[in-house]
Amino acid sequence: MTTDLVAAVDIGGTKIAGALVTGEGELLHRVQRPTPARESAADVLRAVTDVVTHLTDTADWARVRSLGIGSAGPLDARLGTVSPVNIPNWREFPLVDGVRKVVGELPVTLVGDGAAIAAGEHWLGAARGRRNALCMVVSTGVGGGLIVADRLYAGPTGNAGHIGHISVDFNGDRCPCGGRGCVERIASGTNIARYALAAGWRPAEPGGDATAAGVAAAAAAGDPIALEAFDRSARALAAGIAATATLVEIETVVIGGGVSQSGEVLFAPVRRALAEYATLPFVQGIELVPAQLGTDAGLVGAAAVCWQE
Repeated sequence: MTTDLVAAVDIGGTKIAGALVTGEGELLHRVQRPTPARESAADVLRAVTDVVTHLTDTADWARVRSLGIGSAGPLDARLGTVSPVNIPNWREFPLVDGVRKVVGELPVTLVGDGAAIAAGEHWLGAARGRRNALCMVVSTGVGGGLIVADRLYAGPTGNAGHIGHISVDFNGDRCPCGGRGCVERIASGTNIARYALAAGWRPAEPGGDATAAGVAAAAAAGDPIALEAFDRSARALAAGIAATATLVEIETVVIGGGVSQSGEVLFAPVRRALAEYATLPFVQGIELVPAQLGTDAGLVGAAAVCWQE
């Protein structure tokens, strides 16, 4: 058993988390800060470096051999820059250079948050033991990462597997990314709620939950509009999964994120649609399972990328 550690940082639109991680996946010295997503680029970097500094100040920092960063994207791992959609003032922002002011010449690996989650689920979660898998996050957005031939495939820039921006409806709504009919524009929690409200659904109680969680509860109770909103989301997800499987022959799809907490309200229609769309012999029978690592997936995955390297 190695006594070395890696440091991991997970950067999202609402929080920045950090930890030191053992070779068995145990998280030590956890730290978390809110993401000042609407503040200046320097303020956001300061929040990240505060997290990293907390880790460097621990007695265990001397055992750290590398730092893994999973960040909302898009990003360019080659240049160490990030342009997260949910952090507007970070555009081609030199994140790795900024962090190096704290960690010096320590090796730093940057990957997209979807790729990090895929690496984490493959190491210790629902994709463990699977050689080829797509791991997805369905939340306010839709992201993902690919495991190919038993290893994370992040691609040249660290963005591979970003299934949320596969177009599944070329006459669909314009997506904030600039595309049209993207999986995310249909299937995310934000867009499930948007569609249901536009179709006339309202929470049972005045002032009730009008988010995707509220729509999920209504769907579980049999509300026809809520059911249609989830069926529409499921068809978009299944179309993206089927397209991905056709390209890279995945065996397993892991779905996490807030919307996945709706359980069979989401998973049952995805399975039905997948059976309709994934019809070639080599893509039939894809395993569809819920993620296991929860909110730790990004940290575990950022560490997993370091351990893999």
